[in-house]
Amino acid sequence: MATKPKVIVVGGGLGGLWATLRIAESGFPVDLFSLFPVKRSHSCCAQGGINAVLDVKGQRDSIWQHVVDTIKGGDYLAQQPPIKNLCEAAPGIIRTYDRMGVTFSRTPEGSMDQRLFGGVKNRRTAFAGATTGQQLLYAADEQVRAFEAEGKVKKYEEWEFLSVVLDDEGTCRGITAMNLVDMKVHAFRADAVILGTGGLGLIFGRSTMSTNSTGAAASRVYQQGARFANGEFIQFHPTAMKGHDKNRLMSEACRGEGGRIWVPKTAGDTRAPNDIPEDERFFFLEEWYPAYGNTVPRDVASRAIYRVTRHMGLGLGGEDVVYLDLTHHPREFLEKRLGGILDMYQTFSGEDPYTQPIKIFPSTHYSMGGILVGYEKDGETGGMVPVHPKNHASTIGGLFACGECDSAYHGANRLGANSLLSATFSGIVAGDASVAHVKGIKKRADDTADAAYDNEKKRQDDINRKLTSPTGKENPFALHHELGELMQGHVFVERDNKGLDQAIEGLKKLRERSQSMCLDDNGTWSNQSLSWARQIQDMIVLAEVIAKGARLRDECRGSHYKAEFELKIPEGKFEGDPEFEEYKAKWKANNDKWLKATIATHADDGPEIEFKQIDTSVLPPEKPRDYR
Repeated sequence: MATKPKVIVVGGGLGGLWATLRIAESGFPVDLFSLFPVKRSHSCCAQGGINAVLDVKGQRDSIWQHVVDTIKGGDYLAQQPPIKNLCEAAPGIIRTYDRMGVTFSRTPEGSMDQRLFGGVKNRRTAFAGATTGQQLLYAADEQVRAFEAEGKVKKYEEWEFLSVVLDDEGTCRGITAMNLVDMKVHAFRADAVILGTGGLGLIFGRSTMSTNSTGAAASRVYQQGARFANGEFIQFHPTAMKGHDKNRLMSEACRGEGGRIWVPKTAGDTRAPNDIPEDERFFFLEEWYPAYGNTVPRDVASRAIYRVTRHMGLGLGGEDVVYLDLTHHPREFLEKRLGGILDMYQTFSGEDPYTQPIKIFPSTHYSMGGILVGYEKDGETGGMVPVHPKNHASTIGGLFACGECDSAYHGANRLGANSLLSATFSGIVAGDASVAHVKGIKKRADDTADAAYDNEKKRQDDINRKLTSPTGKENPFALHHELGELMQGHVFVERDNKGLDQAIEGLKKLRERSQSMCLDDNGTWSNQSLSWARQIQDMIVLAEVIAKGARLRDECRGSHYKAEFELKIPEGKFEGDPEFEEYKAKWKANNDKWLKATIATHADDGPEIEFKQIDTSVLPPEKPRDYR
């Protein structure tokens, strides 16, 4: 009897685990690959919560409002039908997690509690204290382990994905991966592959992401032909604790629970924060955005902090730091709802966040862009045509993507607490889509010639051999430092074309230098330098996608901000005022030109960029994004 079609899932975060669950439940075998033990996946670092309309607070919240907030939060740039599907599925996802045993925080009456998050006016975020991502990840992994015990799932932990194996028609028929213990490369057959490999924060040097969030896997399939969408849209989280090794997230839950962001009104004020009277404090978010105050979306808050520190010179001690103040809350309240976050701050800063404000500044946090999904290549024209909106297929046949490495749900800026939701939902969708795919295929991976696997394995072995030969001179760790400095210096919260031109030129030089690296370890056993060197090469390729997309997009939208192209809302003017209507006309003209997805195709000398129209059939953008 012929064996059943097999699916390979790469990545053990929420997206990968849910894809694995759906495939195994459908009766197909799954091989699950992860760089590290699944429970260490970056999903466990999400702190604040997960969005779903349950309306436990009686605020008359609605799924439609969740759709509106998500589309508006993304500055209208996301394809809208998938967002509608996401928001409609959210309540069922929460109830499923609840039945799986996730310990969501409860009200004194026993109802599931929900907190406020940025970019919304309703309490819509379910949470498990300050460790929501960890609780969801562990619950999903527990379900996968049941299938693993039955032999339906096989885990490959401590394995690094290197490439997909393509047949003569360019269809994905499996992967190559490297065992991180003995550093040997192996080829694996599969009838479909799902990539759920997370974000790319390490391209910016320090970020709030795990130190394995390099984006290398997404870069590798991009270099093999998958299109990459909206790379320039990188979320800079407004409230992060700066560190020499990495930045640490101070969750948006801090703002949602009443945290207030401020600086002293007088530059150079050296008094301790608790010695500064409230009337001498500048609560700039509350003053500039009174409708939302401290819960404006992340891109708005990050730019406001940047303005206060870099342009107004009001950063604490003249540095890039502002206060996030929770000290007006009782310690018992904070320990119950934010304890995990505040204890981490105390551990790494040595300061008590229960009695004095937290010091924060924006940090690279999330990639709204990613592998283009929901479209496929037209065989006649070579262009892209949409497929079913629930399909997470990439532009490589047989390859799907889910989680942060896809481009489906967030547009120009991600709404807070939509990340755990989109990771879960996209994993479900990708899992179901891969099952439908393997049920309908006429040619199996088992029918693919051995040469396809042997040739791809040899290509990967050759890359390793070149990197471990002592002929280069560049240090991969020094190259990464230079990459981070370049991206932070020119492709950060505020951008300009002169700086982006410098970044693009600098990245080209880094790409050339990365082909001549010298490793401090040339061994064949647990060689971390080899793995890192490969990832550096792939990070630089994606950095070029980010920088070139930013250079070509001459506007301000979501996280992408160029001051010279900003359309400023007339101060003190609102809809109906002549000045506002004049501004709105300019905004509509800008949308006609720039409300398009940025699509990158790999070429040897850098990315080739085209722009594709956005599906706005759910909520046509009729007025500007305004949080005043």
